[in-house]
Amino acid sequence: MQYAVLDIKATGARIRELRKAAHLTVDQVALYMGFGTGQAIYKWQRGDCMPTVDNLYALSRLFHTTVDDILRGSADEDDKSSPPWDDHLQKTAA
Repeated sequence: MQYAVLDIKATGARIRELRKAAHLTVDQVALYMGFGTGQAIYKWQRGDCMPTVDNLYALSRLFHTTVDDILRGSADEDDKSSPPWDDHLQKTAA
């Protein structure tokens, strides 16, 4: 059974892209998030680790987007790579 997985590197690149599009520095994002330094932001952008759910929500508010957009980017690209869940269920039930 195939299921959707997150690409940590792509998510990090997306966070960097959204930050730059918003004309924000790493330090400004860190300040918004309540962090003392930008170290966590750099780790996210490199794809070393993922933000927690509450940090993803905060980033979505800061960048005026959705958590899904931060995690996956374009939904169209992701939808092409995996069949819809309903189709999968119908195939396994037959």
